[in-house]
Amino acid sequence: MTTAAFLRTTAAAALLGALALAVPAAADEPSTITGGFDVGPGGFAGNFNPLAATSGLTWLSVYYEPLLNYNAALTELEGNLATGWTVSDDLRTITFTLAEETWHDGVPFTAADVAFTLNTVLNPDAGSVYAARIKSIESIETPDDRTVVIQLSAPDSSILAALSQVMILPEHALKDIAPAELANSTWWTEAPVGTGPFRFVQYVTDQYVELAADEDYRLGRPLTDRIINRYFENPAAAVSALRAGEIDFTYVEPDDARSFAGNADFRVIEGLSYVVNYIGFNHMAGIWSDLRVRQAVMHAIDRQAIIDGLYSGAATAANCGYVAPQLVPGDIDPYAYDPDLARSLLAEAGWDAINGDKPITWLTYYGTPLAANVMAAIQAMLAEVGINVVPRVVDTPTYNSIVYQEGEPDWSEFALVYAGLQNGPNPAGINAGLNQSQLPPNGANIMRVEMPDLTAALDAAMAEPDPAQSDARWQEVCREMNAELPWGTMWVANRYGVAASDLVDFVWTPAPAGGPFAAHPERWTRSE
Repeated sequence: MTTAAFLRTTAAAALLGALALAVPAAADEPSTITGGFDVGPGGFAGNFNPLAATSGLTWLSVYYEPLLNYNAALTELEGNLATGWTVSDDLRTITFTLAEETWHDGVPFTAADVAFTLNTVLNPDAGSVYAARIKSIESIETPDDRTVVIQLSAPDSSILAALSQVMILPEHALKDIAPAELANSTWWTEAPVGTGPFRFVQYVTDQYVELAADEDYRLGRPLTDRIINRYFENPAAAVSALRAGEIDFTYVEPDDARSFAGNADFRVIEGLSYVVNYIGFNHMAGIWSDLRVRQAVMHAIDRQAIIDGLYSGAATAANCGYVAPQLVPGDIDPYAYDPDLARSLLAEAGWDAINGDKPITWLTYYGTPLAANVMAAIQAMLAEVGINVVPRVVDTPTYNSIVYQEGEPDWSEFALVYAGLQNGPNPAGINAGLNQSQLPPNGANIMRVEMPDLTAALDAAMAEPDPAQSDARWQEVCREMNAELPWGTMWVANRYGVAASDLVDFVWTPAPAGGPFAAHPERWTRSE
């Protein structure tokens, strides 16, 4: 079968399979909004600890809140638990003014909670994924209950965006739990306390989370009594539940989104995911050390055929970590599909001696039918030039336990990954995955990239104090990524959600890492 035929056949099979699943039992009420709000199609019934959550923040922010977050258009930051902030002229002091609020258990929210949360994130025993992103914080001062002063060790252009993903936690409820015990604490699923518009009621294991309106929320009592987040075995089950009227919203794959087009009962929401999908070369594995091998991988993959055939055009090829025009120089290599050139590069590099046709484990946490089809297509294309990859799909916790191993793990266990990392709206988000200062356990540079020129470009962009020069700095990051290929960047896909048309003021944005952004769930309601 030709590659083009494979792409057409697998895309059609994925759609038919999704439409053929049985419909679960209904469970909805007039004063309730029910959805699959968490971590893409199907959801992940284990994403409760905001210190460790790298996705699903849109859902978590319904009952927790950060100091600030992006507006729904992802164009600028606005206050949340912070009503305002100032940045000193030397870009090293940030002063936050806090809102008047109480925790869901009635205890007042104060600056001490902010200091407790940030210090917990920075404590390595807590295992927070955000520690590396806010490590420029040198000290935290709380001159009074409504003021927090953060001192930075150096100017950090990404710090405000990073803080938008840090949910503030209650000191009084968590101070007696040792940081090392937080990750496995049952508090997150049994009695969590937040400041958001809805308070936690219950979690029924692997089925749903129920939240109830916070009667005293500072922005007004929510218009809906309850919000329920349901979990599904797979994306097709979530789509079936949506069609049956059992839920009001879910993330969907592109083919499913098109199947709802023109249906007056639903509203299709489309936008950039702000996540670059990449083939990650584990630079400790040894087999990718020659740049020509990494270049061969890029030339072996017909990215546009995959975008057209499997994404139906709903993705943009990425030749570095970005696709936003202001961040991409015009003179970088497009890595056009050229299998003959790929074979030539492999021959020059001595691929037969480096690895030959020995199987290479290709690890991923993407378990959707679309991802499986994408990886199968790439597997076939790489095989045509003599690179034998074998996909292995695991759940997110297993993936993280493998790629964040310390010491000298078996690098062959993840010589290659298929993953994603946010690339906007703040371009600094990519620093955590590429800067050599972010090697585990200090950060999220899981591919163990140690490229001095790339790190220098990232450091310069992160420290640039002049907004007018910022885009040029990030273009240099893009240029270094394109030239050195720390990853094989593939594309930035569009992301889709489908909502029942009778939802009023329901806001969902295809945000990086699932948000958070100013969705204002206290305004969500249903038309009469």
